[in-house]
Amino acid sequence: MFARAKQASQSFGINSQVRWPTDIGRRFLITVDTEEEFDWEGPFSRSGHTNISVGKLERFQSFVEKYGIEPVYFVDYSIVEEEKSAAFLRSVTAQKKAAVGVHLHPWINPPFEEELNNYNSYAGNLPKELEEKKIVALRDAIESKIGKRPIIYRAGRYGVGPNTIEILSRLGFAADSSVRAWFDYSSQSGPDFAHIGPEPFWLDPQQRLLELPLTSVFSGMLRKQANVLSPWFNRSKTAAALFSNSKLLERIPLTPEGVSAREAKEAIDIALDDALKLLVFSFHSPSLSTGHTPYVQTDDDLDRFYDWWREIIDHLLESGVSSISLEELTEACGLDEGKA
Repeated sequence: MFARAKQASQSFGINSQVRWPTDIGRRFLITVDTEEEFDWEGPFSRSGHTNISVGKLERFQSFVEKYGIEPVYFVDYSIVEEEKSAAFLRSVTAQKKAAVGVHLHPWINPPFEEELNNYNSYAGNLPKELEEKKIVALRDAIESKIGKRPIIYRAGRYGVGPNTIEILSRLGFAADSSVRAWFDYSSQSGPDFAHIGPEPFWLDPQQRLLELPLTSVFSGMLRKQANVLSPWFNRSKTAAALFSNSKLLERIPLTPEGVSAREAKEAIDIALDDALKLLVFSFHSPSLSTGHTPYVQTDDDLDRFYDWWREIIDHLLESGVSSISLEELTEACGLDEGKA
């Protein structure tokens, strides 16, 4: 299992960095893993899930529209199967107020040929043919129900594997956003991204498949040594705690889930100091209602969730960072698929 996880991380090596147009400025993209509610600590199941949070997407969409932000909703099979959510996504994409992407949770996504277990919950661990069939089934369902073929992919649990790049390239995807910068999931049978930072990069020599890592940065006195220290930070919880408590090295992902606004603003400032052109934010749609994630358990938590976004968006705008849509982003990279 660990050898396969290592192989997956090596397949996601940086082919070449993206050369942005000189006038693109500094941009941010908000992405939402749009999925069913399930027990994050429990065993995987093909049924028994709820989609309560889907009805809360409209509130979030109205909220970001006030700022002119076009989010990317990474949609899984449970969501696209429900007519109410499909109708909402069909409406916002038709009006070009949001974009949709593929978000593969293999345990609820047909065809069902694999055993249900933790290892197979990472789609990249599946046999190549089965991984591709699941991606195609979800892509086609999204196109049928929402009316637009998705051009961007994010594996559930960030679970890309050694065959994912080839599959996405062959299927005509323009971008992937499965890499979580500086994180290592190999101890859980997942991929290892400990060596990959937040800079977008090309996954293929032809520069037709773009990787948009979820932004994480290191703060602290040793942050300039992140490339060397990140694997150690990930391998040992004790080492990570010592680094963080001493403020020598602390990893901060750009998400409202488990990260304070103060920490996120610090991470934004560090990323801008490092001349990062694109900041990719993410969260899970079940956090839009109470009681479904560890991060939003009460109405007060939900109020704080929206307050977090207000504070962060204000900080971004004050720092000269503007939002970018998926279409604008792919066009800036010379990908005609951005107009698909």
